[in-house]
Amino acid sequence: MTKKYAALLRGINVSGHKRVPMPELRTVLGELGHTDIATHLQSGNAVFRSEDQDESALAAALEQAIHERFGFSVDCIVRSGSYLAAVADACPFPAAELEGKQLHVTYLDRAMDAERLTGLDAQAYLPEAFELGDRCVYLYAPDGLGRSKLATALARPQLTKGLTATTRNWNTVAKLVEMTRV
Repeated sequence: MTKKYAALLRGINVSGHKRVPMPELRTVLGELGHTDIATHLQSGNAVFRSEDQDESALAAALEQAIHERFGFSVDCIVRSGSYLAAVADACPFPAAELEGKQLHVTYLDRAMDAERLTGLDAQAYLPEAFELGDRCVYLYAPDGLGRSKLATALARPQLTKGLTATTRNWNTVAKLVEMTRV
């Protein structure tokens, strides 16, 4: 039985670095045997259908194929449509009342131990706020991600060491949920 997934590529097509054209990404996914392939924006969001049920194996195969095709490494996180919908449904912030640029989800390749965040004084960053979710971190940044001091703090190496993380704004989160509906 096939299942719909989203592949979230980290750090491609930013300021001309690690260029991965979306038509070529779709080709790579097709060569891996996936079907019903679509991309969203130029920032590394692809949706596909696969019989493989192992998200980590899907991500590893895509990372290897990208390296072989383009000659550089790209971290990928692959998540099922049901997971993406559950993350959106569990959002602790009033998503319907906020602009897409104010709310973000950082997807993680595995669960983050909450102890990593104990040294972070969340009160010092108000009105910005974050919540730890299921293999993700929700971030409310009222002035946007580019001006967020909390986003910078959450990206510190001591908090993210050993994790693959990639962030999407709420507009993209919602679009990926829509695109991965069965």
